[in-house]
Amino acid sequence: MIRIITSLVAVLTITSIQAQTSVRETPKLIIGITIDQLRGDYLELFQGTFTERGFKRLLSEGLVYQNIKFEFPNLDDASAITTIYTGATPFYHGIVGNKKYQVAKQQEVSTFDDTNFIGNYTQDKVSPLAIKSSTITDELKVASQGGSDVYSFAPNASQALITAGCAGNSAFWVEDYSGKWASSTYYKNFYWVVDQENRSTTSYAVRAWNMMWSPLLNAADYKAFPYSRTASFQHSLGADKETYKLFKQTPIVNESVTDIATKLLVKAELGKRINPDFLSLTYYAGNYPNIEDYSIELQDTYARLDRDIEKLLDEVDKTVGLRNTLIFVTSTGYYNSNSKDTKDLNLAGGTFYVNRCEALLNMYLMAIYGKDNQWVDKYYNGQIYLNRKLIKDKNISLREIQQKAAEFVTEFSGVQEVYTSHQILHGEWNPVMEYYKNGFTRETSGDLFVEIQPGYKIVNEQDASFKEKQVRNNAVICPVIFFGNGIKPQKIKRTIKATEIAPTVTHIMRIRSPNAATDEALSELL
Repeated sequence: MIRIITSLVAVLTITSIQAQTSVRETPKLIIGITIDQLRGDYLELFQGTFTERGFKRLLSEGLVYQNIKFEFPNLDDASAITTIYTGATPFYHGIVGNKKYQVAKQQEVSTFDDTNFIGNYTQDKVSPLAIKSSTITDELKVASQGGSDVYSFAPNASQALITAGCAGNSAFWVEDYSGKWASSTYYKNFYWVVDQENRSTTSYAVRAWNMMWSPLLNAADYKAFPYSRTASFQHSLGADKETYKLFKQTPIVNESVTDIATKLLVKAELGKRINPDFLSLTYYAGNYPNIEDYSIELQDTYARLDRDIEKLLDEVDKTVGLRNTLIFVTSTGYYNSNSKDTKDLNLAGGTFYVNRCEALLNMYLMAIYGKDNQWVDKYYNGQIYLNRKLIKDKNISLREIQQKAAEFVTEFSGVQEVYTSHQILHGEWNPVMEYYKNGFTRETSGDLFVEIQPGYKIVNEQDASFKEKQVRNNAVICPVIFFGNGIKPQKIKRTIKATEIAPTVTHIMRIRSPNAATDEALSELL
């Protein structure tokens, strides 16, 4: 009997020890990698140009979800990254895009403009305060009572501000006109390594001037697309005010991000203290301006980015250890196509003229409500803004004028459907209304959401800065990867929601989810 009891106690003790040791340790360092316009199909197609320790390592040793979806319209990098880091949609976090239409000023402005702060190494006055909910990094700062270090590096200001959050140590981005690493005085910690890099005569800001981008590999190695040229390429970035804007649309900007991030990783001793630290990186995987979609340039971008991933992983393994580090990799969920002109191919579609729609709608409303007034403020980003002040002064029902305007615009060639803000906020629930509501904010959204038919080209003849857009409803397959921190390799063939990422990361970190996140952590990582 004693022998049986002793054996039973031993079994229970061993089981208890095994259960305890199977609990994942809290990571000492978290690295969030967001790759703007990353496509999962390209990761498969371009594998012949990858090394064994970059993308291939992430895909073979990480937990890989097949696809991510963003459940709101007019997706761009700012709205996508904010959704990833808050676990919420724009309806709650407030970021509908890099820019917004400000009705009071009747002009387009940067979403993150903030005149209360000035720039470091930039004239831009910005802050992250436009984000209305907390982020992963904010919650880490709260949990550690400020003890965790949080830094972000990105090509563009909005990307850096979002991923550093409101409580981060600092956010750094490549300045449009100098190429230096810029920040905002909103953040109090401009780390000395970054300042040193800005003063260096060998920095990327210096090297980008008159830089020539040519293929990393032989042109013959880029054979994923049978539709594109096989000749090599050379793109000069020039030496003028466009140089650094072009630089940020080449894979060389990813090298710059990786270089400065690994320097700070070492010098700031991230992941070496009691509290976990957080490093956010944003990379670029889109195409070069005016280059066809099926290009050697795009393949070279992925090949070079693969080497940056390899360099980062090796440095993290050497300094902190991959077992002590949680790395999550996400895409922004969209792809900006550089479509060829297909007018000679007689494909279905046509042209939707923004300025004509705006003018004709205004004439229609003048005929109903008065000829001496301007009833339409602006057609912007797929939305029509009515003159709310005039509507209020004339004591006209907003719901009524929205409905009449929607019925008129629906008759335009190329318009699939028009939804009013009243329908979106107060109408009967259905999946379509939910989709548009997720991308709606009372502060920045218009009165009408206009859905254009696939195949149509959107043109604004009176705005030289407006870039023609070809409407495509193709789903962009974008994987999500969790790597390191004892995570076992696994491939999950299902689509997850972008809003599930933040609760999953915070669960692994053992802190609260961002305050607007309502989804639970992904079951495979519980």
